[in-house]
Amino acid sequence: MGTSKKVLGTKLIKKLWIAFILIIILMGACYILITGYFANKYNEATIQKVNAKVANHLIEEKFKDASPFLEDGSVNKPLFGDLMHDMMAVNRSIEVYLLDNAGSVLYSVVLKHDANEPIKHVSLDPIKEFIKTDGQKYILGDDPRNTEEQKIFSAAPYKSGDKEGYIYIILAGQEFQAISNSLLSQYFMKLGLGATLLTMLFAALLGLLSIWFLTKNLRVMISTVNKFQEGDRTARIKDTKKSDIEVLANSFNDMADTIVSNIDKIQSVDTLRRELIANVSHDLRTPLAILKGYVETLQIKKDTLTEIQKDEYLQITHNNIDRLSNLINQLFEYSKLESEQVTPVKEPFSITELSYDLIEKFKVIAEKKQIVLEMDASNENNLVYADVSMVERALQNLLENAIKYTEPNGKVTLAIKKQAKKVEINITDTGAGIPINEQPYIFDRYKQLDKSEKKRGAGLGLAIVKKIMEMHDTTITVLSKPKEGSTFSFTLPVH
Repeated sequence: MGTSKKVLGTKLIKKLWIAFILIIILMGACYILITGYFANKYNEATIQKVNAKVANHLIEEKFKDASPFLEDGSVNKPLFGDLMHDMMAVNRSIEVYLLDNAGSVLYSVVLKHDANEPIKHVSLDPIKEFIKTDGQKYILGDDPRNTEEQKIFSAAPYKSGDKEGYIYIILAGQEFQAISNSLLSQYFMKLGLGATLLTMLFAALLGLLSIWFLTKNLRVMISTVNKFQEGDRTARIKDTKKSDIEVLANSFNDMADTIVSNIDKIQSVDTLRRELIANVSHDLRTPLAILKGYVETLQIKKDTLTEIQKDEYLQITHNNIDRLSNLINQLFEYSKLESEQVTPVKEPFSITELSYDLIEKFKVIAEKKQIVLEMDASNENNLVYADVSMVERALQNLLENAIKYTEPNGKVTLAIKKQAKKVEINITDTGAGIPINEQPYIFDRYKQLDKSEKKRGAGLGLAIVKKIMEMHDTTITVLSKPKEGSTFSFTLPVH
């Protein structure tokens, strides 16, 4: 399978797996630490509850027949010596402390006694809380041999003569702690190894399923992108709302639509370019050939031609130059509109005044053809909101077109009708009309019936009008019947 066909990149898979393995290791470590912590707390709580009454039993048994203090007020060390022997037989990890009412350590029974131990004071708050709850609550107290740690304990109050205090028993002394730590480290190793292997096994299966599920929509998207890249311009991501990456999927679809639209525009422009080159060369060839012919005739026969013939030839040459100039101007104007190099600058203006000005301008041309050119509008001054120069150009093209195809003694009318929110402009002629089968093509640029004959209105005049109307968000329509003339109509918004 080629690289271009891969659904997901190798780097992405590696990154997903590395991230997943790191998460597994972190989860395993956290699991072991949490398990060990609570296992230790469970063990301590169990030991404390089991031995909650040890201090009470010690007082009942040892202080029943003997006092913890001698007559001179000193500690009864022989009594505590016997207690030490009993402890060795039962539990070597127990540490017994004799406290006064203020929490000061009066004496201690510790098997391995350092010179600096014990300290002279412990906090009484945990001891009082322990006695209050009757040893049923997990409570940690000060460790007289290690000021930075707290241990499980048993405690009970005593009273001997005028002396009061507490018997304070550390249930998990330093020896117990050392053994516990050793066993706990071994337990951690076994637990850690077993838990990690088991976790990794299940996590690997879970990881494969998770990666497959999480990247499902991504794979669909990449597959669609590959299809689009390979030329399938219809490839789109379906049901984007159901996708986990809806925003990305919609972005791709929008991007694909934009690319296809741009490609279509480029192809349309390219087609227009080819059509323009073909048709312009055709349109330029005729007047250029005529110009060349008459100029050559004037050069060759200048001595034999009469003045009337020379004037006729010069007039024909002038007319063809005008035709060429008009064609070039139309091409330049249409190319700017087609490529969207110009945008309408809309402003309020009087369409009535503009129409009257154009009627006066074209009256001379109409009179030469014996055509009546008139205006049909109310006395109201109709204001519209549009680009005045573009609208003027459109009306000029429509009037030129109407006069061109109207026979002598005919009539051309420019009518303005105000509607609710629009002004309707109609240009009507009494010409030969447009055949029904040709009407759909009259606004197209350079459409031809065959190689020799163009459709009626096949130039750029009406195509320019259509583009101007599109830029004003309106349309130009035609109503025509053969031998009854034609009416071109469009609307502009009222100001």
